[in-house]
Formats: sequence, structure tokens, C-alpha cells
Amino acid sequence: MFDRDRWQEIYSTLKSNKLRTFMTAFGVFWGIFMLIIMMGAGNGLENAVFDGFQDYATNSAFIWTRQTTMPYKGLPRGRWWIFDNDDMVALKDNIKEIDLLAPRVQPWAGETEGGNNVVRGLKTASYTIVGDYPAFFNIDPVNILQGRLINDIDIIEKRKVAVIGNRVRDEMFEKDEDPIGEYIRIRGVYFQVVGVFEPKNKNISFGGDKEATVVLPFSSLQIAYNLGDEVHYFAVTAKKNASVADVEKRCIQLLAERNKVHPDDEQAFGHFNLDKEFKKMSGLFLGIRILIWIVGIGTLLAGVIGVSNIMLIVVKERTKEIGIQRSIGATPWRVINQIITESVTLTASAGMFGLAMGVVILELLNYQMVNSGGESEMFLNPGVDFKIAMTALIVLIVSGIFAGFIPARKAVSIKPVEALRAE
Repeated sequence: MFDRDRWQEIYSTLKSNKLRTFMTAFGVFWGIFMLIIMMGAGNGLENAVFDGFQDYATNSAFIWTRQTTMPYKGLPRGRWWIFDNDDMVALKDNIKEIDLLAPRVQPWAGETEGGNNVVRGLKTASYTIVGDYPAFFNIDPVNILQGRLINDIDIIEKRKVAVIGNRVRDEMFEKDEDPIGEYIRIRGVYFQVVGVFEPKNKNISFGGDKEATVVLPFSSLQIAYNLGDEVHYFAVTAKKNASVADVEKRCIQLLAERNKVHPDDEQAFGHFNLDKEFKKMSGLFLGIRILIWIVGIGTLLAGVIGVSNIMLIVVKERTKEIGIQRSIGATPWRVINQIITESVTLTASAGMFGLAMGVVILELLNYQMVNSGGESEMFLNPGVDFKIAMTALIVLIVSGIFAGFIPARKAVSIKPVEALRAE
């Protein structure tokens, strides 16, 4: 039940030495405040990093060729080699764990062109040109702004059609002009624009700026530029219950065997496992969260120890008062309850204020970031989950109980007669 006299006594005790109460409370306030700020900052960093994986198929791997470093079957080291269409068929037929297989042709990757490779009327520019299968858009999804994407019929009939990124549209066409059905010349060959896309994920890119990319049908690009059956790299995803790392390893083994590459020549392949990188990031942020809790709890513990020390001083100052209470019939539990209540009141009040201030600072920071119009790739939506905040508050209250328990035990250990004699 609510005991008005008890709360008046607690208020009077805390008010009797304002500076001491303030300094003690500030230690607790700072501990919970820093814990909330660090958790919010950690969440902001984590949100920004994982936003970079958004919409992209994280169960994917990419494989390309590099120069061999070991001789094999009569072929010298230092040999340049390349995938072909038969390799694509072999992967489909022999590795059943593959869900999506998306070969890509990108013959001018990394070149500056020394000029421009796309022409329309009087406008010229240099863009990334790739030849894809429709499956690639399932690995790296895009938003269709106008028209359509490359489809299987385009591949089969080797149509000279193109899907352009939104930046290509903005730079090669007038603002009110509809690009669908219009023609652009790519390295001397005309292609009809059938679609405009915007990448859903702008952070993960293989081969160039996706907004400044022109996508052609895989087969059309091979024929138009006399590439034969070249394939420059494969993107693969694993089926639901299969390991991407295992699929990647088996693909490399099969491709090495087919192309007479030494099975131990690890340098002959370039490969990137997005699932592996995703798990690395997940492990990194788990470690960061644990570190934040350790540092935050340590800082909070320092404040709680301060509360406990102050309560010991309070008990010593009130020894005679405690003796009087015991002599007129106060039970040990009542004395313990009084001391613990004072401790919890101090820690909880300071802690809730620190919690509220931390949340307010994070909300103001998030509001400023949203309304400034600037996008940060390293910090996104800093904040603290409600459950985490409540957990921190519970930890604080429990800490307050422990902070008052030792002084309370000391208070009841004093015999009433000795307490009455205390000066």
C-alpha cells in the first residue's frame, strides 16, 4: 500500500543533501544515457549496412575467370581463359542445388572507352553495357519505370532490344519524351529501347553504376559484337535447403575440370559469396551489440556502486534514527524495505530520465537526418527497440535493489542499544 509518511521521509532524506543526491543520480543517469545512445548508434550503423543488402539475393555467388598460376595437362601457367555457353549448360545439368543461374556478358567492363559508346541523335555518352538473361533480375531486382525487362523470347530470337537505367533515360532523352520504341546506337549497332528500370539496391554492383547501365539480351550481345559463345561471369543462387558455399565450390570444381584448370589453382577463379559476406556482417554486429552492452552495463554499474556507497553513508548518518525505530518495534524487514526503497527511487528516477533523454536525442537525430534531405550510407534510422529500452530499465531497477541491499543489511545488523548510543 502507498505509505505517505514513508515517501515524505524518502523525499526529505534525498533533499537534505542536494549536491550529494545530484552527483549520485548523475552517475546513474549518465550510465543509462550512454547505454541508450550507444545502442541507438549501433542500430543506425547496422541498419545502414544491412540496407545495402536489401532486395538483393543474399544466397548468391558470383564466379569469373582469371589468369592461371599452375600448368595443367600440357597447358602453361599464365594462361588467360574464359567461360562459354557449354559451361552454362553443364552447370544446369550437373549441379541440381542451383536455383537460379544467370550468365552475363560484359565485354567492355572497366574500360573508359576513350570516349562514348552510346549515341542517340546529337547526344553521346559512355555507359555500362551488359548482356543478361532474365534470371539476373531475380538476383538483383529492379523497379520497372516504363516498358518491360528482357524476356526469354528476346534471348531465343536474339532481338536487338535494350532496357536502360533511369540515368541513361534522363541523359539521352528529353524530359517529356517517351523512350519506349526509340532507338539508340551502341558501338555502331542500333537497339530499340523496350524498358526503363531503376535499381532497388544501389549499394551492391558488379561491373558499374546500375543506373547508368544498358541491358541487352545475352544472345544478342554475343552475336552483335562477334563474341562467339563467351560468358564473362556466372551469378548463381542456391535452393532453399542448399548451402551457397557448397554450390559455389562445386561450380568452381566443375568449371575447372571442363576448362583444363588445375584443381588446386585457386587464383584461376575470381569468386564472391554474398551469403558469406552477409553472415560476416551479422557476426560483426552481434559482437558490436555485445560490446555495447558490456560497456553500457559497466558504466551503469559504476553509477550503481556510487548509489550503494552513498546509501552506506546515509545509513551511518541515520544510525541513531534506525536504533529508535528498532526500539519502538520496527521489524528488520521494515528497515531493509525503507533503505532499498530509497535506493530504487534514486536509481529509477535518474535512470528513467537518462532513458528518456537518450531516446529524445536519437529521435531528434533521426528527424534531422530525414528532414535534411541528405542520405547517409553509413547511418540509417538510429533508435532503440522498445523491448530493449524496457530491458535496460529492468536492469536498472534490479541494480537499484542490489545497491540498497548491502547498506540495508548493515542497518539491521546494528543492535538497537548500540544504535541509540551512536553520536
